[in-house]
Amino acid sequence: MFTGIIEETGTVRSITSRSAGTALCVNADKVLEGTVVGESIAVNGVCLTVTSLSDRSFTADVMPETVRRTSLARLIPGAKVNLERAMLPTGRLGGHIVSGHVDGCGHVDSITRDGIANRVTISLEPSLLKYIAQKGSVTVDGVSLTVVAADDRTFAVSLIPQTRAVTTLGELKTGSLVNVEVDVLARYTERLLTAGLTQKEEKKSSLSLEWLQENGF
Repeated sequence: MFTGIIEETGTVRSITSRSAGTALCVNADKVLEGTVVGESIAVNGVCLTVTSLSDRSFTADVMPETVRRTSLARLIPGAKVNLERAMLPTGRLGGHIVSGHVDGCGHVDSITRDGIANRVTISLEPSLLKYIAQKGSVTVDGVSLTVVAADDRTFAVSLIPQTRAVTTLGELKTGSLVNVEVDVLARYTERLLTAGLTQKEEKKSSLSLEWLQENGF
């Protein structure tokens, strides 16, 4: 489990393709502190298990399914990546609850200035956009962000100078591919609301203020 607060950016040292998967080696510093083999590090929002360590790098195996669903397949040696160790229960939850299980990839549609911030609009498939709401939380390349707008095709986030400076999001360009993880609470809410319904009932059901009040929300 992660918070979406990036601890540092690392550099891809090597990528070794194998028949059963890919070995990703990343040069890092801070995230290596106290880390042992078997622990988790989120790389651009993807939860990976550390398989080996050195003084300045760690290696993790990337399953074929992860390669297919995320932007990790596009990484090359020298690329910068956002890194975060798994959260401690005694730490501050500065972002939101992030599982490190990427739901899909989005594309940057536009980047515009908005005062000190950069407003980034990202297109995403409709099946995932339904979980994204204005003022809600979303994870983009491992970074916990607040949604400032959402419609049936895109959502937008604002990047303050600090976020741009300490993560890879400051390097985004129009057309960039990004990993997106929707708020896990939205997924569980949907599951609770539809559990036990037949397909016919599910089609007829709808979430309303009246329904929430009747069911104790």
